[in-house]
Formats: sequence, C-alpha cells, structure tokens
Amino acid sequence: MSRYNSRHPLTRAGIMYRIALALATIAIVVYFYPHERNYAYQFELNHPWRYGQLIASYDFPIYKDDAAVKQEQDSVMKQFHPYFDKENQVKLDQQRRLHESFTRGALKETLGNLPGNEGERYYNHIQQNLDKIYEQGIIDTQELTTLKADSIQSIMLAENNTARPVKVASLLTVKEAYKELIHSDIAQFDLQIMQQCNLQEFVSPNMVYDKEKSQAAEQELLATVSWSSGMVINGTKIIDRGEIIDQHTYDILQSLSKEMKKRSETAAQKRLTLAGQILFVGILVTLFMLYLDLFRRNYYARKRTILLLMGLIVFFPIITSLMVINSILNVYLIPFAMVPIIVRVFMDSRTAFMANIIMLLLCSMVLRYPYEFLLVHSIGGLVGIYSLRELSQRSQLVRAALLVSLSMMLTYFAYELIHTDDLTKLDTSMYLSLIVNGILLLFTYPLLFLLEKTFGFTSNVTLVELSNINTPLLRKMSEVAPGTFQHSLQVANLAAEAAREIGANSQLVRTGALYHDIGKIENPVFFTENQSGVNPHTTLTFTESAHIIINHVTDGLKLADKHNLPEVIRNFISSHHGVGMTKYFYVSEQNAHPEKEVDKSLFTYPGPNPSTQEEAILMMADTVEAASRSLAEYTEESISNLVEKLIDSQVAEGAFRQCPITFRAIETIKAVFKEKLKTVYHTRISYPELKK
Repeated sequence: MSRYNSRHPLTRAGIMYRIALALATIAIVVYFYPHERNYAYQFELNHPWRYGQLIASYDFPIYKDDAAVKQEQDSVMKQFHPYFDKENQVKLDQQRRLHESFTRGALKETLGNLPGNEGERYYNHIQQNLDKIYEQGIIDTQELTTLKADSIQSIMLAENNTARPVKVASLLTVKEAYKELIHSDIAQFDLQIMQQCNLQEFVSPNMVYDKEKSQAAEQELLATVSWSSGMVINGTKIIDRGEIIDQHTYDILQSLSKEMKKRSETAAQKRLTLAGQILFVGILVTLFMLYLDLFRRNYYARKRTILLLMGLIVFFPIITSLMVINSILNVYLIPFAMVPIIVRVFMDSRTAFMANIIMLLLCSMVLRYPYEFLLVHSIGGLVGIYSLRELSQRSQLVRAALLVSLSMMLTYFAYELIHTDDLTKLDTSMYLSLIVNGILLLFTYPLLFLLEKTFGFTSNVTLVELSNINTPLLRKMSEVAPGTFQHSLQVANLAAEAAREIGANSQLVRTGALYHDIGKIENPVFFTENQSGVNPHTTLTFTESAHIIINHVTDGLKLADKHNLPEVIRNFISSHHGVGMTKYFYVSEQNAHPEKEVDKSLFTYPGPNPSTQEEAILMMADTVEAASRSLAEYTEESISNLVEKLIDSQVAEGAFRQCPITFRAIETIKAVFKEKLKTVYHTRISYPELKK
C-alpha cells in the first residue's frame, strides 16, 4: 500500500469538491493573465538571433523609430496655425456701453464739463479708436503666452465663414489695447482727460480659441507624417539563427512585435487568446490534480494541505502576471524556489517537484522568453528540494538559498555560453537579479513560521525545538516520572532508527516518542517504571487500576492542549496504544471472576489505531521496549522471540489495518529493534576478584 494513498471510493461530494477546486484555480490564474498576445522573442541590437528561421506570416509595415517619428512631427508642426474666431458681438456690446456711459453715465460727467463741443469731439475720437482696436484683434494674455511658448508665429482668424492668416505680433492684449486707446493722437487730445475716462472698462478680448478646428488642423498635419518606412511582404525571410541583428532587421523585428500586439487587440483575437489560456491552465491544473489523486490522495482529506498547495501554485503566476502587465522590475527577482522548499518542508519531495514544475509552467505562459526562465528556475527548484531534505537548523536555509542562487547563475552562464560569441556581451544585470533572488529566498524561514500557525503544519525545525529535553514539559517528566522519561528516551531511539531504515520521518517519530507518555506525569507511581518497591495497585480493584492506566492517554492529551503541542504530536499520544487492552488487568479480572463475562470496554484504550507509518513505528517500539524490561535473560534468541511475538500479535489484532505500512517495512522494523535491543542489553563479563 502507498505511503500516502488510501484507496477509498470517491463520493459524489468528493468529486464535486475537486471539480470546484480546479475551476477556482483556473479562474483565478486566467483572470490575472494579460489577455493580449505576447511577442515570443527576445533580441538585442548587434547581437546574434537565438532562435530558428523567422519568416513573415502576413504583410506588415516597417515602423519608424519613435524618435524619428517625433522629429518629423515636430518639423510638420512648425506649419501649424491654430484657429481663432473674432467675436464681433464683443465690439458691439462695448460700443453700446460706451454710448450709454457718454449719454447718462460716468463718461458724461467727465466729458460734459469740457467747454463747447469738446466733449463730443473726445467721444467721437474714442469711438473711432475703439472700433479700430477691435478690428485689429484683442487676445487674452494667457492665450498669447501659450502661442509664444509654442513658437506660433501666426494664427488663422475665422470670420464670416472665411479664414485668413494673422500675425501673432499684430494682436493686442487688453493692456496693450488700453494703452493704444489713450495714447492715440495725444497732440490733439489731452492724455489726462483720456485717463480720467476709465476706458479700460470698454476693452475686452474678442479673439476666441477654436479648439475643434485647431485639433482638426493639427490631426490633418500629423496625418501627413508616415509611421512606416516600408513593407514586409508575407513569406519574406526576416532573419535566421546566428545572424547578427543590424539596425534594419532590428526595426523589422520591433515592427513585427507592434503588429502582433495590434492584431491581438481585436475582439475575436482576444476571445481566442482567452480560450487558449483557459485550455493551457486547465491542462496543467488537471495534471497536478491527477498526480494528487494517484500518489497523494490523502491530501484531499486535509483541507489545509490542499489549500496551501493550490495557494502557492496560484500566488506566483499572479505576481508574475502583474509584473509583466505593469512592466515593473525583473521576474528573475521573484524567489520562485520558495514553492518547492515550502512544499518539501511540510509535505514531501515528489509533491514539491510537481508543484514547482506546474507553477513555473503557469508563470512562463506570460513571459517573452519562457525557455530560459523554465531552464533556470526548474534547476533552482531541484537544488532547493535536494538541499532541504530535512530542515532542522536555520543555517540549512541560508545554505539552501546560496546553493539555489549559485545553481541558477551557473545555469544561465552555461546558456549564455551556448548562444554568444563574446564574453564581454554577457548580461551582468541578470546575475545581479539572481543574487537578489537568493537574498529574498531567505524570507522563506519567517514565512514557514507563519504558514505553520495559519495552516496547522509542523516543520522539522519545530520538531527539533520540541525534542529538546529542557522544554518545561519534558523537564517536568524527568523530575516527576524519571522511569517514564528514560523509557521515552529509549523508545525515541528505537523508533527513530526504524524510521530511518524504512524512509519515514525520523525526527517526527522521535519527537512523538518523547511526548507519547506525558500523561503519566499526573499519576507516576501507578506505572511500574516509576515504582520503587511500593505498588499502589495492590489497594485497588483491577477495574480501577485499568482506569488509571488508560487515563494516561486522556491526561496526556489534556497536557498537550495546555502546552499547545502540535496536532501531529497529539496524534502520537492518542494512538500509541490504539484500541488495545490493558491485558494484565483484564486477564486478572477474568481469572478472579470466571463465572461472569468481563466488560472489555472497561479495559480498552480509547484509540484510535495508528494512521501513519510513524505512529505505527511508535506503537511497536513502545510495546517492545516496555516488554523487554521483563525478560528473565537477555539472549539473542529471547530478544528475537519477544520482538516477533509482540509485533505479530499487533498485526494479528489489526492494529495497523488503517495504516499505510507494508509487511516488508514491518520486517525491517523488527530487524532494527532486535539489533538495537541486543546492543542495549548485551551480556557483560564478570570481573574476577583479587585472590589474597
């Protein structure tokens, strides 16, 4: 039976759950993908073409360089003349106000005191000059400033359905128009009298900018500038592998990139692109879920595990898509190796490899150069998985980050050596990005801590910390129940060695063994290993004694909750006796009352039976170590018989029926126990006494 799979038939709810999970993953990834077609080539001027022969699959123009187009547009715009309308109504309104002021307003008071018909003469002079000024044109000061800033020499003046050019220099501002008005013919008209007339009230701009006509004229001029310098005909060879990209070829390749982007903006093309993305992501997600179904089906039962897996696979494609869409930073800065490292620490190497490949393929979909991206990061992920086979120290993560960064740089260096003919052309910026990538990978350690707390996982680092015998709980057990403490240490050594031999998690089973009997702290003297000549069971009935012995499991679970031990450790406490019986007290009770049927439930542990290889190893090691202390003599035969008898009895009683452990693994475990116990209980020679 597989270590990770248990072949239970799929229920309708299970099928619907997996379908919903796959659809949600596909929808999230595709939603963040850029939905326009990407140009699939990366190239540089005066560098060799790295890909195969490129032939035009349709006609497209050779677009000019943006700087050249801008220069031509600037040249054409020198001929641009913005359009202004002359508002004749402004002149009429001001002339009417001037007349009203002269007949019954402030101007009458000023000019009415002049002798004879002088006032009439001044009024006629002002009226004639005001008409002349409005005919010349009065423009707003801000508008004139804008024209001068744009180096506009003349404008087109629209009047009576016709337009004529007018020099900007001939236009007057309000201030200039007022000066022109009061200073005209000062030989015949007194300046002081003209100033007293407050003529600025009758001067207003009558030149209005026509935005619509001006923009139309501007677009018409810009339309004369050609954006292309030629055409590439369908079927024309553009470039072949190894050819140097000169300026002309570079312009063609850039034009092809623009044309592909332009063609992808049509509604039909966007629909095709979206359909392709959904199909691509759907295939990858389906393959990953098939892998889980074939090799790691038990992950589906652990909702937090599957949620973390899918979350990691989705998160990095989202980050990659956002960086590509917004053109920020370099995707090589993203520490993609976090995914296989996290999955390896919390799960297993095979799943870490699959998750890494699927995640990288999803990310590569949005990149212009997917081949080298996949090459570099897949190797980095493999190195990360290998270097963290068992994470137990912080320094291991630093070493892993260094190895991952070096392996990616070495891989990219090898790739460049294949595709370049000059070492001076190496892309140094890429190596700097990979160094930063390695530094960011160090943040995996605090992230592991957060994921442990969020998803309920237990890493090897946490297990190593818990296995420190100076932790408060283990120190208390060594003081209150020293016999139990020594028993736990022996069981931990036996179980860890057996786990290593069959490929199980040795650190997990060692830590579980140290805590499996912590419930005995509550009543230590009731357990043989802690007694020193006095047996309190002699004063109790067999049923009462069995109750106290069985309670060390429930007491242990209470202590585990109190001290916040991980769930995986609590599983060792509850399963190390499974649903076995306290046979000594059951048999004694049955012998004492042969006339009645004894209730077996009173002498049965609450269980459950082991559900993992590690829990099964602990059950075997606990039983064998405890029983070995009662052997009359320690010989190879007696130890071998004891191990065979106890473990075969557990197998016959179905203790490992729900556990993914093979008979071959059980035989290996037996052999390990025999060798270890022979080493522990080896016969010592008797030292002779000195004869007198």
